[in-house]
Amino acid sequence: MEVILKEDVAKLGSRGDVVKVAEGYGRNYLLPQKLAIQANEGNKAVIVQMKAAAVRRSAKEKTQAEELAKQFEGVSVSFQRKSGENDQLFGSVTSGDINDALAKKGFTIDRRQIQLHDPLKTVGEFTVPVKLHRDVTAHLKVVIEKDAVAE
Repeated sequence: MEVILKEDVAKLGSRGDVVKVAEGYGRNYLLPQKLAIQANEGNKAVIVQMKAAAVRRSAKEKTQAEELAKQFEGVSVSFQRKSGENDQLFGSVTSGDINDALAKKGFTIDRRQIQLHDPLKTVGEFTVPVKLHRDVTAHLKVVIEKDAVAE
């Protein structure tokens, strides 16, 4: 089945691409979620307009992401967590925690943009990539300190 993507779909393609997918994937997921439309002659005429709009929208989003990346320069978030031997935390710092800390500093981003593959489980200083756009990635400094509670 051939479909025209209306949105970017991970591991499949970008907005406006014509891709071949399995019948079930297209019929049961992409079409009901309004992520794609079926590729027929009528819809292929619409694809030209969609691509032009997508290019304009992507350029605008990229400039906004670049401005936000400049604001991220020099920004760091710090956490105090209880830790045991070898500076292992009794919990972890997740992308949700980092997102909450950024929200308190006035940044509004989706936590899925924070490219933290595994939660941080040790005391230290880390650099975490934040993917603001397909082509723009900012780096955020995360500091995890021992909680200063008397043992």
